[in-house]
Amino acid sequence: MGAKPEFFGKNRLTQVSLSGLFSPLFNGIMYAVIETGSKQYRVTAGDTLEVERLASEAGQTFTFDRVLLVNNDGKVSVGGPSVQGASVLADVVEHKRGVKTIAFKMKRRKGYHRTVGHRQELTVVKIKEIKA
Repeated sequence: MGAKPEFFGKNRLTQVSLSGLFSPLFNGIMYAVIETGSKQYRVTAGDTLEVERLASEAGQTFTFDRVLLVNNDGKVSVGGPSVQGASVLADVVEHKRGVKTIAFKMKRRKGYHRTVGHRQELTVVKIKEIKA
């Protein structure tokens, strides 16, 4: 057999710095990872994104309290499960519906076919500020 790669031996890297993983890509940019509608989004100030329908009127401010990670100039704070005292403020731009998806069921030679359509209710938000 050949020699095993270095990472299987005694010199294996056992501890990884989280700031080293995130900061080279977004050096100096403050960003956060939020969770809403059972989905996670990486956001920065000024981002516009579509999330599942929020119970807030268009033009109002919405606060995302479930912040999972905050990077503030290379200082990464990871929550367990959420970061204490961190929140993301966003303006609700509009409510809309997503594209229509079709679910078609059919059984051959039986005369059975069903078509069901679905459109997801969405909210467009613009991120104003990340408080950490």
